[in-house]
Amino acid sequence: MVADRQGRQGAHEESWEPPPIQAAGAEGNNLWVVLAALMLATMLASLDQTVVATALPTIAGDLRGLNHLSWVVTAYMLTSTISTPLWGKLGDLHGRKRFFQVSIAIFLAGSALCGISQTMQELIVFRAIQGIGGGGLLVGAQAIIGDLVSARERGRYLGYFGAVFGFTSVAGPLLGGFFTQQLSWRWVFYVNIPFGLVTLVMVATRFHMPTRRRPHSLDYAGTALLSGGVSAVILMTTWGGGALSWTSPEMLSLGVTAVVLLGAFAVVETRTAEPLVPLALFRERVFTVSSIVAFMVGFVLFGAIVYIPLYLQTVHGAAPTTSGLELVPMVVGMLATFIASGRLITRYGRYKIFPVMGTATIAIGLYLLSLMTPDTSMPVSSAFMFVIGLGMGAVLQVLVIAVQNAVPYNQLGTATSAATFFRSIGGAFGVAVFGAIFNNRLFQLLPRFLPPKALAAISHRRITANPAQLKALPSQMHQGYVTAFSDALHTVFLTAVPFAMIAFLLTWLLKEVPLRDQVLVPLDAPEAGPESLGTNLVRKHGSS
Repeated sequence: MVADRQGRQGAHEESWEPPPIQAAGAEGNNLWVVLAALMLATMLASLDQTVVATALPTIAGDLRGLNHLSWVVTAYMLTSTISTPLWGKLGDLHGRKRFFQVSIAIFLAGSALCGISQTMQELIVFRAIQGIGGGGLLVGAQAIIGDLVSARERGRYLGYFGAVFGFTSVAGPLLGGFFTQQLSWRWVFYVNIPFGLVTLVMVATRFHMPTRRRPHSLDYAGTALLSGGVSAVILMTTWGGGALSWTSPEMLSLGVTAVVLLGAFAVVETRTAEPLVPLALFRERVFTVSSIVAFMVGFVLFGAIVYIPLYLQTVHGAAPTTSGLELVPMVVGMLATFIASGRLITRYGRYKIFPVMGTATIAIGLYLLSLMTPDTSMPVSSAFMFVIGLGMGAVLQVLVIAVQNAVPYNQLGTATSAATFFRSIGGAFGVAVFGAIFNNRLFQLLPRFLPPKALAAISHRRITANPAQLKALPSQMHQGYVTAFSDALHTVFLTAVPFAMIAFLLTWLLKEVPLRDQVLVPLDAPEAGPESLGTNLVRKHGSS
């Protein structure tokens, strides 16, 4: 019976020639409708990480919860990071459309609940719910592109998704300030609902993937261990050097907990039938190198680049909302290489050169940023930010293409989520490490530029957290603080350069695997059983 079934499958593969795109769920203009829905979902998830920032002071005053304010951001980051591998695995097991819709629904429910929050505790819990959905939005969108478009042609669409990230980087603070001042901070969350509903309708009506029936047992133990271990890591990076000393008993306990749980996770993954993150993937050189590079790039970019807005606000005196506009040069640079690298990948089918050049450019850009002083003009600062943007655009999405191209189709979602996961974890470590470097260096420098009485009168941490207070300082104190602040940032950017160079060296180990010019569509056979796992229909992807 098995032989007969395999024979029928082989005949099916030979004769089956679907219209272009249709088998993957889109035909003609439908492809652009689905891509628009994916970009809209990506916008919602990425915008929610920036739009909240300018509303936080108002939220703290309204809900009377200043002491817990950081958790509004941490709760979202924690659950979105933890849920990333789970969303990828569920998509592989049950089909990405279903769980992409579920993630949108969870995100919208969390947004609505955040909007009606009456206490800070409620808002934190609801932000955690929203983060669970947000993790699914990002992973689902990237994995679904792998269902629709061949690895080689996928590059041409990178620019559009890059434009989404660029838009949210600039528009997030502006929208957050507008809603807070003109309407209410609650609209920061309510605005997600109409866009999310449109996305749901577009996905439900225009995206149709063949369903898969795969026997499985979900890796509950692995999910619990990974969630606990990653939670400990993120809490360490959030509290370390700030709320808690790095050598405090609480921090040491978190460190031990992270090591034990993540070690147990690695053991469990070798013994379960359907691992959350199959360790066998690390035997694939492209996956391993891409994951390490993604971690290092996240470490450098999200750890060091977060200080660019602080430089603009504290040293240049920009308002929080307008500092977003001053980031436009970085966004333009990112979009330039997003679009150029994508089109060149589609044309020539080669991708390794872009991470190599991108990480080198990031290292150069970080060094240039370390040269900024209080006297650096805005055009010069913009040029430095443009260089960093060029490097970012050549690395971030290209690594995802490399990973998706190297793994079997039935592990596409798992591999995609892993690439996002390692980048997020790298960013969490980077924020902690560079935050500690910045704080220590600032406290060393302040006595050089401020007299003892001024030091006693200043609450360093409060002014650092709220640059607007800086303007109220007397002129001499203001100048001294800005100089110390700028010199501390010099140390941060300069320290990041060697890490960027490590990422550059690692990219040379990235194996250049020929990009597929075919789309693999899962066999839609009602009688498909265990022996058909991994069997795919192969078709050429026509021009779109």
